[in-house]
Amino acid sequence: MKGKTRNRQQEKGLYQGGWILLLVFLILAAGNRIFHMKFLTLPCLVHKWTGYYCPGCGGTRAFLELLKGHFVTSFFYHPVVLYGSILYVCFMISHTIEYLSKGKFKIGMPYTDWYLYIAIAIILIQWVVKNIVKAVWGIGLA
Repeated sequence: MKGKTRNRQQEKGLYQGGWILLLVFLILAAGNRIFHMKFLTLPCLVHKWTGYYCPGCGGTRAFLELLKGHFVTSFFYHPVVLYGSILYVCFMISHTIEYLSKGKFKIGMPYTDWYLYIAIAIILIQWVVKNIVKAVWGIGLA
């Protein structure tokens, strides 16, 4: 990020969006605990029709495993979920410290498009690997 200034307005929007995301998550988690809600998960149509995995296959299961604290299982279902969660936590903690200190501690994790490019690469790599393993050895990984 040399030579490029941080877009504080963009980071502020992402930070506020992060709090909204956390609020929605907490409401859903509380609703699930209080009302024992069951969330409908639909099967992947690409997998159903072709027998092969789409780039998103395993994402929901990875998220649910992450919520249970099963980090390794979450990673194997879909590694981008763990990657995104780590980025989220680091971003939110660093920006919270920066905002609470009123800028005294300028440690807010700067946003860069590289985080997105890495996520896309992770998605594509896991998609290719899962389908190669399935095609060559007949082993399902999702």
